[in-house]
Amino acid sequence: MMPRMRNGLIMFTAVTAATLSMVAGCAPADDKSTTVSTGGGGCDKGSLATLKDGVLTFGTDQPVYPPWFVDDNPDNGKGFESAVAFAVAERLGYANNDVQWVRVPFNAAIAPGPKTFDANLNEFSITDERRRAVDFSSPYYDVTQAVVTIRSSPAAAVTTLGGLRGLKVGAQVGSTSYGAAKALGTTAPVSVYNNNDDAKAALNSGQIDALVLDLPTAFQVQGELTDGAIVGQLPTGAGTAEQFGIVLDKGSPLTTCVSGAVDALRSDGTLAKLQQEWLAEAGRAPALQ
Repeated sequence: MMPRMRNGLIMFTAVTAATLSMVAGCAPADDKSTTVSTGGGGCDKGSLATLKDGVLTFGTDQPVYPPWFVDDNPDNGKGFESAVAFAVAERLGYANNDVQWVRVPFNAAIAPGPKTFDANLNEFSITDERRRAVDFSSPYYDVTQAVVTIRSSPAAAVTTLGGLRGLKVGAQVGSTSYGAAKALGTTAPVSVYNNNDDAKAALNSGQIDALVLDLPTAFQVQGELTDGAIVGQLPTGAGTAEQFGIVLDKGSPLTTCVSGAVDALRSDGTLAKLQQEWLAEAGRAPALQ
C-alpha cells in the first residue's frame, strides 16, 4: 500500500473486466437513491454525529498520489479514493460543499485516540490488529500486492518468487506491503521508508533492487521511475483477501452508516464503475509463482 500513486491507468484487461462485471451485475442498476436507508432513519445528514454540524470531515495523508488521489488534492473528487469519499458523502445526504478534508499521517490515523476526522481513506488494509484501535467500514477495494523495479536492476529479470529472495527489497513503513515484502523471505532485511518518494529514490540509486506496493500504486510508480518496470503480482496467500476499508474512530456512531453507504455503492455498481475509471490497468501485471 503505498503508493500513493498514479494516473494514466487506461488498460482494462479481460480478467479485470470480468471481475467488475460480476460486481456490477449483482446490484440493481436502477437504484438511484442518494441516502442510506437503515430502517431506523439514523443515517440521514441531520442525524449523524459528525465533528462539525452539517459537515462530513474526511482525512487522508499528505502527500497522496494517483490513482487514489490526483494532484495531491483530495477535494477535487479525482482519483479512486477521493471519488469513493464523495460518493459515500452523497449517499449520506451531504453535498460536495458539505465535505471537508484534513491531513493526517498514515500511522497517526490508525493509532488509538480521538480523531480529527469523521472518516479516513488512505489505502488502509483491514486487519485484526488495527481493529483494536479503530473502526473500519465495509471494504471498498480488494487488494493485490506487486513488485516494481527499474530495468537496470537484477530484479527486472525475475519471473518467480524464488528469484526475489536474494534481492534487496523495500516497502513503506506500517503498510501491508511491508508485511508482504517480509513474507518473501529475502536474505537481506526489508528496507523501510516513510513514503513512496523516499522509496523511489532508494530504488533509482540502487540502494534496493525492488519495491513492494499495492498493484494500482505499482503501476503509477512504474511510470514515475526512470525505466520503471512491473516484476509481477504477489500471491494473496491463504485466508481472507486483503481489503481496504474506511477508518473511523473506535466505537464511532458513524461506522454503521458509512458501512451502509459503502455497501449501497457496491450494490448499485458505483464501486465497480469507479474501479474501472481509476484502477483499470491493475490487471496487466503477471502473477509470480
